[in-house]
Amino acid sequence: MEVLYKDDGLIISQKKFVLDMLKSYKVASMSSCTSPLDPAVKLHAKEGTPLTEPLFYRQLIGKLNFLTNTRMDITYSAQYLSQFMQDPREPHLQAAFHILRYLKADPTLGIFISKEQSYNVKAYCDSDWAACPYTRKLVSGYIVLLGNNPLSWKSKKQETISLSSAEAEYKALRKVARELVWLNKLLAELTLTLPAPIEVYCDSQSALHIA
Repeated sequence: MEVLYKDDGLIISQKKFVLDMLKSYKVASMSSCTSPLDPAVKLHAKEGTPLTEPLFYRQLIGKLNFLTNTRMDITYSAQYLSQFMQDPREPHLQAAFHILRYLKADPTLGIFISKEQSYNVKAYCDSDWAACPYTRKLVSGYIVLLGNNPLSWKSKKQETISLSSAEAEYKALRKVARELVWLNKLLAELTLTLPAPIEVYCDSQSALHIA
């Protein structure tokens, strides 16, 4: 990881790692993309020609998952393509290369950490009800901010099926609440007391009323 110091803070990035990936997978000559995934392309588990070397795909997705340590903009995309690791097909590999072309647009992008001291914690969460067309399981995600700095984030397909959008959003709330409890205890070990209550933002009135 690279750390670039600025007057108002610092930027943590994996610029060299991204550039090495672009060179290794020969993406330098390809055009760049403006989004991690093509919204017009719907991927399916058993559609397309099976890859002769599935390990190639698995290694690529593993590197993309590692890159999410500083590139939260590809967190959902890496999670989405990870579900095809067992039997990767040609369309899945093309989608992975689409992410590489997106990274080519700005390989220096990373996390900005402001030098302003703020201990206010807030969190945002959301879910995509029945996102998986095969299992009907939802994909939820959250981000926790310390001041204006990202502290924790995640995108994950849930283990159980939700019967309503309210239940799906409530599960996303539960996930971020559990993360906040853990972070609160971790920061307490570092003698840092967080202001209470901690604000959590959710776009479902039904889930908020249940909570």
